[in-house]
Amino acid sequence: MTLTEAADAARADPPLRRNRDFLLLWSGASLSFLATRVTSVAYPLIVLWHTGSPLAMSVVSTAALLPLLLVQLPAGAVVDRWDRRRVMLGCEAGRIVAVGSVALSLAAGRLSVAHLAAVAFTEASLAVFYRLAERGAVRNLVPASQLPAALAQNEARGRAAGLVGQPAGVLLQSAGRALPFAFGAVGYLVSAASLLLIRKPFQEERSAARPGRGAAGKTAAADAPGARQRPDGADDTSGLAGEVAEGLRWLWRQRFLRAALGYVAATNVLFQMLALALVLRIKEAGLPSQTLAVVVGIGGVGGLCGALAGARIQRRIRRQRTLLIAGAVSWALLIGAMGLTGSPVALGALYAGTGFVGAVFNVAAAVYQVRTTPDALQGRVAAAAGLIGSGTNAGGSFAGGLLLAAWGALPTVRTIAVAMAALALLAALAPDLKGELTDDATDQDPDD
Repeated sequence: MTLTEAADAARADPPLRRNRDFLLLWSGASLSFLATRVTSVAYPLIVLWHTGSPLAMSVVSTAALLPLLLVQLPAGAVVDRWDRRRVMLGCEAGRIVAVGSVALSLAAGRLSVAHLAAVAFTEASLAVFYRLAERGAVRNLVPASQLPAALAQNEARGRAAGLVGQPAGVLLQSAGRALPFAFGAVGYLVSAASLLLIRKPFQEERSAARPGRGAAGKTAAADAPGARQRPDGADDTSGLAGEVAEGLRWLWRQRFLRAALGYVAATNVLFQMLALALVLRIKEAGLPSQTLAVVVGIGGVGGLCGALAGARIQRRIRRQRTLLIAGAVSWALLIGAMGLTGSPVALGALYAGTGFVGAVFNVAAAVYQVRTTPDALQGRVAAAAGLIGSGTNAGGSFAGGLLLAAWGALPTVRTIAVAMAALALLAALAPDLKGELTDDATDQDPDD
């Protein structure tokens, strides 16, 4: 080996499995997400068991979903303004107190629906803050070349938490009503401890005068592609609302991201419809309700496999537009095949295929967003993307209910397949989806 080769080898980045700070963040967040999954499935079970009222169960479930619509945009601005590590620590401390209060109340035999709804809303709100801060932190803990692998591991972690957390929550609740919430409190405590052990900063250096400002006195976002400043030189922001608006304006000027988010929103509508159609399809076939658990379980395994393969596929198919088109075509074929079979095993395998494609796309989309978004705007852009995705879920459920009531399961599934094929065609023709940034041009404005 020559001296040059030795120097290059010395400078090579260590693999993720030897990146102490990333492993601490990943493992702590894994426990945090698992705790959230366990408690989220326990809320409706506890309410129904405690009150016997489906309406009360609906109230608590709605309280847990509201933060996805109400909290994301302000949370993104807060995450960009404050120190991310402190935000995450505050989230874990708040969740320990919240779910711990439920565990103590259940242990004492005292619980009210209002208390549970308030805790569900609080825990879900803090989960939004934590998720946005954690995504922005990752790119500061790993080299740029390892970002796809790191985000693929994060996607796999989320899929695994869903697979394990939901049955674990049911089993813990069956063993003792307070156990899911006690488990949640312990998980959040361990997560907080892991955050304290991480050495690297979670964000780029910012001025002490005002979070988000660089040494030159401008906001970091002002140096971002497409950023605007007022003629007097002052930043075009006014408090938290102004910072939210700043992030939305930046995102709107990114033609590719804007178009891609519209595509994601449309696919989310279709998948919400598909989830309801599968339930009715199994019922119309006269199959037992346990069949749905088998189908969904197989689908979850497919999503986990897709997350594990996401980084490798993203490295081979570097163009996001190609992934968008290929994903929509694959989804159309898989969903179309669901309209041709009633076998639970076949439905599960096809559903696993849709989950595999979805996980690969999630990894690639996360890599693109994190790479192209300035560090000072990470929270706001991720929050806007999350709001668009979650905001369309309700519309998909409503539309799916109307179609299922009018047509039944089989015609609805076939209609979803046709709509997905139309999305693939639109993705191929849309001019804005041809303007994505490449890896060597992430600092350039795609509007230039």
